[in-house]
Amino acid sequence: MTAMAAVANPEGDLIVRREGSAGIIRLNRPKAINAMTLEMSLGIDAALDRFEADPAVALVLLEGAGERGLCAGGDIRGLYESSRAGGDLGKVFWRQEYIMNARIAQFPKPYVAFMDGLVMGGGVGLSAHGRHRVVTEKTKLAMPEVGLGFFPDVGGTWLLSHSPGELGTYFGLTGQTMNGPDAIHARFADAVVPSGKLAALREVLSKVRPGALSSEIKTLIDGFATNETSGPVAAMQPTIDGWFAHDDMEDIVAALKRDGSELALSTLKTLNEKSPRGMVVTLKLLRLARTSSSLEQCLVREYRAALQVFASDDFREGVRAAVIDKDRNPKWSPARIEDVTPEMIAPYFAEIGANELVFNQSK
Repeated sequence: MTAMAAVANPEGDLIVRREGSAGIIRLNRPKAINAMTLEMSLGIDAALDRFEADPAVALVLLEGAGERGLCAGGDIRGLYESSRAGGDLGKVFWRQEYIMNARIAQFPKPYVAFMDGLVMGGGVGLSAHGRHRVVTEKTKLAMPEVGLGFFPDVGGTWLLSHSPGELGTYFGLTGQTMNGPDAIHARFADAVVPSGKLAALREVLSKVRPGALSSEIKTLIDGFATNETSGPVAAMQPTIDGWFAHDDMEDIVAALKRDGSELALSTLKTLNEKSPRGMVVTLKLLRLARTSSSLEQCLVREYRAALQVFASDDFREGVRAAVIDKDRNPKWSPARIEDVTPEMIAPYFAEIGANELVFNQSK
């Protein structure tokens, strides 16, 4: 960290402390919308160790610093630079992150996530696997990875495959944003709490008795909640189900073209901006996730695919266009869905021997 950065962020990129009986984990890179680095991920893991072992900690509370959001995702720029240089940050970062995602899902104490503002990619992995997922009227949740030549990872294929009907397929392929109520309908969240009430809820949670059950935490959160459970996208579900109930990207595109409505053509335009290879990989991952028995199975599959993506031109081109040059004009390879062959896709799903993702069952 430079001296200037130290002055700007004296508490560091991650704040971990106990407040009353709550173990607080605060992502603290507000200028980057709390995008997560490898060091932050390791710090969260260490915090979970500490809070799990501390009998005075009743629950864990995840929050983001600043007004813009919980977390805009991972450190895409760092991953891009490592990919260009033939480095191994992807291998190290995603292994750490995915194992942590699985740990959050199994964490023995109540885990509360305040999903206020932007919650994207890696931010979804930190929050949506938790037991108590609180969204607000400001929540904008998305898995936009296909626009980077990637796919919804951090267990996103597991979460999306458990959304009602074809909503998960729609959100995964288009990268479209969910508001708070739609995040509940899509099974990414549990309760809408007005952002103005988060401080009061936080205060109540910090006074929970150690050993409190998740049902007690739910009751406390529900006392602040609005009881909204579906938003604008939920109302479109019958239509979305018709478009996306196919196992082949070309069939989805054909369904949208046949419909021909303004909404269908708008959705088609969105898909046309995404990586063809990324969409084909994503759709296959989502269909495999539907028949998977656990989050861990999906994470193992995602890790195999992620290593393949990390070495791909599409990932570098997607990040270049969106983050580096910001020209929003990626040149995908191949450029058309119909040119994505099974031979191109097979490596994303192949076993990777000694590099396979393995979960530490002792934690």
